Formats: sequence, structure tokens, C-alpha cells
Amino acid sequence: MCQLLGMNCNVPTDIVFSFTGFAMRGGRTDTHHDGWGIAFFEGAGVRHFVDHQAAVDSPVATLIKTYPIKSRNVVAHIRKATQGAVALENCHPFVRELWGRYWVFAHNGDLKQFDPVLDGAFRPVGTTDSERAFCHLLQELRRRFGDTRPQRAALHAALAELVPAIAAHGTFNMMLSDGTALFAHCSTSLHYLVRQHPFDTAILSDEDVRVDFSQVTTPDDRVAIIVTQPLTTNERWTAFATGELLCFVDGLPQPAPV
Repeated sequence: MCQLLGMNCNVPTDIVFSFTGFAMRGGRTDTHHDGWGIAFFEGAGVRHFVDHQAAVDSPVATLIKTYPIKSRNVVAHIRKATQGAVALENCHPFVRELWGRYWVFAHNGDLKQFDPVLDGAFRPVGTTDSERAFCHLLQELRRRFGDTRPQRAALHAALAELVPAIAAHGTFNMMLSDGTALFAHCSTSLHYLVRQHPFDTAILSDEDVRVDFSQVTTPDDRVAIIVTQPLTTNERWTAFATGELLCFVDGLPQPAPV
């Protein structure tokens, strides 16, 4: 299946270290070679890069690894195609506008017999089950809340009701962000860690690279990394429970409202 990577921070941070290891899974240390993509939020804007080439061979991926774009919310994806051809329009993450903000979505899994009626403004451009799920989610959120963006707790609660119905069609590991928070749902495999003071050295599992974060951070920095499988060998990662939906804000996970 595909691979997901997300970052949520309390201050703008670059994802070069994590992306360097993550990109190796796009054709070198794993078999995910059917395209990749990444989206960075900067204020109300989004820098969005996708490529149908394998991440290990993509010049665009090389740019990301050498250009330290700083963001508080990042979503990245490496694709192993299950539905839809290997084509640019089928590369995640996908981007749409809702309530005057960009929303970014990426999915790992395979949804069977999932063909929701999409009768609003949100329609897929490509042919993946993932993009259909994204359009369906945004359509249902707009039906519930109209033209006014809800408070985060209400949005979290709505997603907690909508996501299981999609996951019932198969595997639905996903990430969703509007730049103010990052939502992550686990069907089969997601892990996260929070890096904060006192920072230490981290060692990648997919590449011979290490970084002493105490040298490149301040005591006030906090960064949450969410990924399909742990990226480092010497840090303590927390596995999501099956069916768990977390909302990350300022580098910390927030459980679903009761």
C-alpha cells in the first residue's frame, strides 16, 4: 500500500530530514514507485508538488530534499497504485477549497465498491478511490455546516462520524489538513512522535542520515511527525489504534471529542 507522512508544528519548520528518509521508500527501500506528492501550508496558501515518477528518481523530490521550505502543516504521500492509472492527476495529496481555505488530503489503502453520489462542487479529476473519498468528505462537511466553517471540536466530531462509513469499504488510513490543524485516521498502520525540548539526535532508518535537533531548534519548538511506518531507529513512536482519529494542533495530538 501507499505511504503517508504528515508534520504539524507550533512554529514553521522544515521537513527535509523526515522527507529524506520517506522518499527512499518511493522505489529504493520499498516498492512504492507509482508517483508521490507533498503539500506545504504557508499562511492561507499552499505549495503543492506532485510527480508521477518514483520519488527516488524525481528531480522534484530532489528539490524538496535540498530546499528547506518551512511550514506548520505538511502532508506527503508515496503512491503504490491500486485504483487509477499511474498519472499526474492520480498523485496525492489532493487539494480543494472549502470555507475560504485550502484543504489537503492523502490516503493509504484500497476502498472497494465505494462510489458515493457527488452532486456538489467537489468532483474528482482523476480516477482514484482516494480522490472520490476526499470529495465525498468535503461535500458531507458542507452539507452539515453550510457556508460557515465550524469550530475545530465540531469538525473533529463530524469527521469521527463520517470516516468510519468510508473505512467500512476497505482500508482508510488518511491525512486531512486546512493549515490550522492536521487530522489523521488509522485503519491499519499509522505512527506518530512529538519532538520537543530537550531535543536529541535522530537517526533515519531508510538512509544513513542523522540530525542533532538540539542544534537547530529552540526550547519552545514542538513538532509532531505522523507516518505509516516509523522513520527513525532511535526514537519512541506511538502506534495509532485501529479506527483512531487524532487531530494534531501546535505539535500535539488532540483526542476526538466525547
